[in-house]
Formats: sequence, structure tokens, C-alpha cells
Amino acid sequence: MYMSICSYTLYGVIRVIFDVIVIGAGQAGLSMGYYLQKSSLSFLILDKNERIGEVWRNRYDSLVLFTPRSYSSLHGLPLEGDLNGFPTKNEIGDYLERYANAFDLPIQNNTEVQQITKLDGIFHITIQNSSLQCKNVIIASGPFQHPNIPSFSRELSKEIVQLHSSQFKNPSQLQKGTALVVGGGNSGAQIAVALSESHYTYLSVGKKIRFLPLSFGKKSTFEWLDKLGILKSRNTSLIGKRIQNMGDPVFGYELLDKIKDGKVNIKSRTVSVKKDSITFNDGTSLHVDNIIWATGFIPDYSWLDFPNILSPNGSVKHNRGITEVEGLFFLGLPWQHRRGSAALFGVGDDAQYLFQVLNERKDL
Repeated sequence: MYMSICSYTLYGVIRVIFDVIVIGAGQAGLSMGYYLQKSSLSFLILDKNERIGEVWRNRYDSLVLFTPRSYSSLHGLPLEGDLNGFPTKNEIGDYLERYANAFDLPIQNNTEVQQITKLDGIFHITIQNSSLQCKNVIIASGPFQHPNIPSFSRELSKEIVQLHSSQFKNPSQLQKGTALVVGGGNSGAQIAVALSESHYTYLSVGKKIRFLPLSFGKKSTFEWLDKLGILKSRNTSLIGKRIQNMGDPVFGYELLDKIKDGKVNIKSRTVSVKKDSITFNDGTSLHVDNIIWATGFIPDYSWLDFPNILSPNGSVKHNRGITEVEGLFFLGLPWQHRRGSAALFGVGDDAQYLFQVLNERKDL
């Protein structure tokens, strides 16, 4: 598709004004590129990583998605392999790279955005030793930005090995002895299972773990959830609000089997630490040699020079990805519109919606 590119000359240098610049070349950014490529809009995708899919490849070795391949692909290109099987993290990383190449998306790697401002209707994006201009910006940098580690972790003895789940690759990184995984989500569950083969493992959780099978009958659980309409539940619906309050279940029974076998021991919420001692919500304490903080991530939008774009709790203020700043959009946020907004199977729907919004803008 032919792109119309606006340009101007400043101090003898030709400057290009893109119609759209997308920040992030993960699943959200690539989904946006897929639709932008169908139009005459000029666009560029910026990503700080050296290679497409690098974020997935850098995660822990035992990571296997709990969504089957039939629910682990983006619009326009199915994921190869057994549709009822579950892909590995490297498989997804390679798929995203293949996706970018298949649609010949204009991606500039090794480019970290330092600041975004807006002047006279044009966004100015500061990158290393340079800047870019555009009429619209789509922030698709994903929810996994900075590790969320409790501040009291600094009180632990330096002899304890501490890693965030984003730093953990395999048990060889740990020293001998006991291992505590803090965080009862799916990542914490998979890491605890992996550690239980080599370490006496504890898992600290804030509430009782709910388990769901990976499949029921001859169909995957996600196929059943899709048929029931749960995957398409909106963030503002009664069922959507209830699901958000409940949090995600742990998919599969590997952890449950390890608990029954005594290889993973459940502890309540971690509330304080002192040297090598961990205290839990039930008043018990434990001496550990290793800790994996599977406590999620916190967003960082300090590089966006727009006041009042965030809520008091740090979340982005938006309506289906559209902010109060004209031309500034977000894509890939958890529950941006539906249950799957941040997932491979759902982010394409939100990308398609934002693409329609961009096409309807009068100045494009």
C-alpha cells in the first residue's frame, strides 16, 4: 500500500511527519501495524529491543502458554503446529518475528523512547540523539515494564539470592537450599513447579488458588470460555467486573499435583522480612536461601509529558484506548476493552478498532 508522507525543511534538513508512530513491537504493536499496512497512512513502529520477540525469548525456560495454539495467534497469520497443543515461549517469539516479516512492517529496533511531547498539534518523540514527529502516537509498549518488588526486600540478607520472575531463567541460577516463590499467578505457579525438581520449594500466595483444567472433554478450556462468551466479556459488564475482581485462575494441575506430593508447600501472603527470615500473614515465619518475586510489574509512563493522563492508582485514563489527548492512544492494556485485550487472541480486535478511529479522524 502506498504511504503518503508529509515533510518539511528545518535548517536545511528535511524532516518527516508520520501519520502514526507506534511505540513497541510486541504483539500489540505488530497487531496495529497489520491494520495500518492496509491503509495509505504513513507509520513507523519503534522498539527498544534488538530483535522482534526478544521479550518472550528472555522469559523463564519452562514457560509454556496456557492458551492453545488456536488461541495464541494474531489477526492474519495462524500459529503453526497442533492447534490443540500449547506453545512454548520461544515458539511465540519466533512467531512474532515471522509475523513482522510476513507483512513487511516498518520497524526500527534498538530505539528507546525517552520523551513524548506535543506542540502545535504535532507529537515530538525524543529518541537517542534524535527526534521524530507524527500526528498520532499509539503506545503499545505492553503491561510488563518494571518489576514490582516489595520495598521490604531490601531488608533481606545479601546471602539470599533474590530474583524477579523476569530475571529467572532456570533453577541453576539459585544456590542450594530452600526456595520461596512469592506470587500465586500462572508465572509463580510454573516457576514453583520448575524449582520443585531441585529445591525444597514454598509458594506464598495472597488468597486461595483457583485451578482450572487446560482442557475439558476434547476441547480446551479456552474454547469453552469462548463459547460461553467469557473471553469477549467487556470491562464494564457485570461479568467482566466480577472476573477482574476474582483475578486469573491457575491453568492446569501441575502445581496441584506438586502440592499433593509435598514438593511445593503453600504459605500465606508475605508481609515482612528480616535478614533470612520471611514472615507470613498467618504469623508463621520461614528461613530461606532463595526468593523469586513473581509479583508482577508496574507501568512507567514518566516519559509521556502529558499531565493528568494517569489515574491516582497509576493506571491510564482512556476509553477503549482513546485518551483525552487528541491523537494519543494506548493498545494492549489489560482489560482495555475485553478479557483478551492484552492477550495474543484478543489484542487484534482492539487494534482494528483504533485503526477505524484513526481513519475517521478528519485531519488524516
